Amino acid sequence: MASIALFEAKNRLSELIDRVQAGEEFVITRRGKEVARLALPANGDVGQRARDAIAGLQASRQGVSLGRLKSHDLITEGRR
Repeated sequence: MASIALFEAKNRLSELIDRVQAGEEFVITRRGKEVARLALPANGDVGQRARDAIAGLQASRQGVSLGRLKSHDLITEGRR
């Protein structure tokens, strides 16, 4: 894992991103101390995981009914 100073990383960010997409990882340092790592996400596509979670929530609410209650009434009751 290569180490790069923060100032240099800022000036070469586009190049570093291209290299990260190719599989490299970098440690970004400030005054010689590690402050960040630049690498591919460990858990794959975070956006896809979020979309899957939303779809799961939407599917879980299908067929759920409040009966004769209204959500507005429940909200008002909760504020008392």
